[in-house]
Amino acid sequence: MLSKCGWLLSVALFWVCLSLTESQDVFLTRALKLMSETPLIDGHNDLPWQLRKQFNNQLNRVDLHTLSTTHTNIPKIKEGRLGAQFWSAYVPCDTQYKDAVRQTLEQIDVVHRMCDKYPETFMFAYSSQDITKAFSSNRTASLIGVEGGHSLDSSLGTLRVMYQLGVRYLTLTHSCNTPWADNWRVDNGSEPSQHDGLSPFGKQLIVEMNRLGMLIDLAHVTVNVMNQVLDMSAAPVIFSHSSAYSVCKHKRNVPDDVLRRVKEKGGIVMINFYNDYVTCSQSAKLTDVADHFDHIKKVGGPDIIGFGGDYDGVTRLPEGLEDVSKVPKLVAELLRRNWTDTEVKAALGNNLLRVMKRVEDVRDTLKAKDPDDVPIPYEEVVNPCRTSHGYPNAAPVPLLSRLTLLLTLFACVQLF
Repeated sequence: MLSKCGWLLSVALFWVCLSLTESQDVFLTRALKLMSETPLIDGHNDLPWQLRKQFNNQLNRVDLHTLSTTHTNIPKIKEGRLGAQFWSAYVPCDTQYKDAVRQTLEQIDVVHRMCDKYPETFMFAYSSQDITKAFSSNRTASLIGVEGGHSLDSSLGTLRVMYQLGVRYLTLTHSCNTPWADNWRVDNGSEPSQHDGLSPFGKQLIVEMNRLGMLIDLAHVTVNVMNQVLDMSAAPVIFSHSSAYSVCKHKRNVPDDVLRRVKEKGGIVMINFYNDYVTCSQSAKLTDVADHFDHIKKVGGPDIIGFGGDYDGVTRLPEGLEDVSKVPKLVAELLRRNWTDTEVKAALGNNLLRVMKRVEDVRDTLKAKDPDDVPIPYEEVVNPCRTSHGYPNAAPVPLLSRLTLLLTLFACVQLF
C-alpha cells in the first residue's frame, strides 16, 4: 500500500502529465487550424518511384487507399493535411546516356494517371493559382518536379516538352555529374569536378528555365553551382528537399552563406526529414527536424522556409515523422517553440506560393524572348548511345573511342 507521500507524489505526477498532454493538444489543435487555412505544400515526395519499384507503374494493381508498403497513401495524406505535393519524377543516375528520357516520361505519366484515377483526392496543378484552387476544393494539388538533370539528356527541347507536360521544377543534378553541371558529391571529394560548377550550356539552361517559368531546384548540387545560379537567375530558386549545413554538416545541406543569399533572392529552402541530413546519423527525432527550422529562420528569416520531407525516397525517418500523416505534429512543435501563426503559415505554403508566383511573373516578362535552340556542343555529349544527327561537322566516334566510352560508362554504373 502506498504511503501518504507516495500517494501525493503519484497524484502530482498524474496532474503534471495531464497538463503536458493538454498543452500538447492545444498546440496540435492550433496546428490543424492553421493547416485548414493555409495549404501545406511539400517540395519532394518519391511515391512515383515506389510505384515503379514495387509495381512497374502498373496502377491497375495498386489501391492508394490501402497501400501499406509506402510512407504515402490516401489515408495518410488526409491525416497529414497535405495541401499540395511536388511529386518527384525521378530515375536513377544509371539511366544517364541510356533511357533516362523515356523512364522520366513514364514517371511523369504515372503522376498524371494517379490524378486521373483518384480525382476526389488529387488535382493536377500547373500553377500557383491551381494550388489555391485545389486547396479550396479539399484536394491535394499535384505538381511534378524532375529530380536530376540527367533526365534531359542535355536537351533544351526535352526541357520544354517536360514543362508542357506539367513539370514545374528541375533539380539540376542528382548524385552524378551531368555533361553541364557538377553534383554535391564533388564537394565531399567522392567525385571529381567536371565543370567547376556549370558549363556554358548549363548557364544556357538556367536562362531558358527562367524564360519557361520553371523553378530551379538546387538540392543535390555543389556550393559552386548554388552560387553561380544565385548570381545569374532572374527568378528565385528553391531547394526542394535540403536542410541546414550548420546543424548537420552533410554536403547535401545548405551552408549559412547560401541561406543568406537565398533570402536576398527571395527563394526557399524546403527542409528534408532524412535522418542522415537531419542529425548526420542513422537516428533522429522530430525535435531534431524542428532544430533545422529554427536555424534557417534565425539565419534567413521565416520567409525562406518550407517543408520537403523526401518521403518514399529515404530509408530512415525521424521518430515522430515516420510517414506523411505525422507532419501536423511537426507544425505543433514549431508552435510550441513560439513560432507565430504568420511564421507557420509562411513555412506551410505561403512562401512557396510567393516564390512560384514570382517565377511565373518573370516568365511573363520574358514572353517576347525566343526559345533558346542552340544545342550543347557534340563533343560534350558524344557517347555510343548518341547519334550526331544535326551536327554536320561531327566526326564519327572511332572504334577505340567507343570502347573507351563503353568502359567509362561501365565503371560509372558500378558506382550506383
